[in-house]
Amino acid sequence: MANSPSEEIALDATAVRALLRDAAPHLEGLPLMRVADGWDNTIWRLGDDLAVRLPRRELAAALILREQTALAVFGPRLADIGIRAPSPVVCGRPGPVFAWPWSVVPWIDGQPALARSRTENSTWAPDLARVLGVLHQPAPAETPRNPVRGVPLARRDAALAPRLAQLADRPALREAWAAGLSAPSSTEFVWIHGDLHPGNVLVDDGALVALIDFGDVTAGDPAYDLAAGWMLFDEPGRAVFRHATGSRYDENTWVRARAWAAYIAATLLTESDDRAEYREIGASTADALAL
Repeated sequence: MANSPSEEIALDATAVRALLRDAAPHLEGLPLMRVADGWDNTIWRLGDDLAVRLPRRELAAALILREQTALAVFGPRLADIGIRAPSPVVCGRPGPVFAWPWSVVPWIDGQPALARSRTENSTWAPDLARVLGVLHQPAPAETPRNPVRGVPLARRDAALAPRLAQLADRPALREAWAAGLSAPSSTEFVWIHGDLHPGNVLVDDGALVALIDFGDVTAGDPAYDLAAGWMLFDEPGRAVFRHATGSRYDENTWVRARAWAAYIAATLLTESDDRAEYREIGASTADALAL
């Protein structure tokens, strides 16, 4: 089973300050501390109110550019409904110190939803439905397409098959995926977050306050984002979440959403050896699909 990708370019604090000196010299002297290493990015806290976001590997560099572009569109729209997003205040460009694009973004106080119970998260299920109403708008024809996220389910069947074979004790995953494959494919071409798992949703004082990590934003089937209902909420919370979306999504969209939840759960269960919290999301999502 897979572990997180290795960091291909490692920067120490001196190198990060050199980046800031060139791109935003007024920020160079702020306190700087490395605080997180994700699958694709490393985060350094910069002073009290900012963070430096650096890709850890070449494959992630393009995601930073996509995030910078997407948040210029969605940051203000989300702010209008009281939800924060890490819209860049500095868009760093490749240079001699660091070969890839990078960002300085606001530091957003809050706790990832993965640290909270599904019952606690369900209290803000209507708010997430409202957020998706803002995001799931028609996308321009030139919007980049992710080869995995939001595509017709049949395109991912071959990739999922060996993972399901490893999870023979999880029949609900196979059932949900089969039902999704049988449902009509989406004809929608809308913006989707593309990585709406509990680690990318921030909660503060029991309220949804922010979405983060827009590197996988793409255009495609909104069912991909709706899979979050099975990753975040308990059964009553999922019912509230669906009800709060009104008539926006038809029954086939929800069937595909459940299938995408199975796909993500299987991926997390087979590719999270060094990230126990994400493996647990995979397990709890598989349990939710069995209800």
